[in-house]
Amino acid sequence: MDGGKLAEYWRKNLALIRNLLVIWAVVAYGLGILLAPALNSIRLFGGPPLGFWIAQQGAIWVFIVLIFVYAIRMQALDREYGFED
Repeated sequence: MDGGKLAEYWRKNLALIRNLLVIWAVVAYGLGILLAPALNSIRLFGGPPLGFWIAQQGAIWVFIVLIFVYAIRMQALDREYGFED
């Protein structure tokens, strides 16, 4: 593989990582900490406040989903550039 194609592969890989980390940071820090007081006026099915739930559970679930998104997107990127297993 030539250097230009390898550089493009890594550029796309790093862009994917950056975008997924931004999503996680917005959910964990933005919704879970900064906006939690505002979200606490909303209750989930009569149970815990939404801000509390996002801080305790939601950010973890988003992180798990992002792991699967990363794996799927990297498989496609690996196939595109000929790095499949």
